[in-house]
Amino acid sequence: MADRSLRGIRLGAQSLQSEEGVVFHDRVQKTYVCTVCERETTLTFAADAEFPDTWECRTCGEEAVLRVGESTVTVDHSDDKVARTHWDMLLERRTIPELEELLEERLAFVRARRGEGNTSKLSA
Repeated sequence: MADRSLRGIRLGAQSLQSEEGVVFHDRVQKTYVCTVCERETTLTFAADAEFPDTWECRTCGEEAVLRVGESTVTVDHSDDKVARTHWDMLLERRTIPELEELLEERLAFVRARRGEGNTSKLSA
């Protein structure tokens, strides 16, 4: 009986569900313009969604800005945090003279482990 009920159906290739009774959500398309390459990207969002002011450009990866009418949205970057590097964080904890002193200590330690306590080998 199971063989007869599956005859003629490609398993996994087609859905047995229909779209009958399905109510699709309202959608709206928004256009973003890249600030570098000026490429336009059109994205589809739900009508009640909150649209971001910026999007990453698919071509160059730079910032694309939302177009409203014939102009684009102005984006305020004053609240953006600047990325701190390891060097910036190190300078928050130590001064340059302290770092130079630590470097000299570590170099002396490494040279002592290698048996290079005598620096006359380096000058020869």
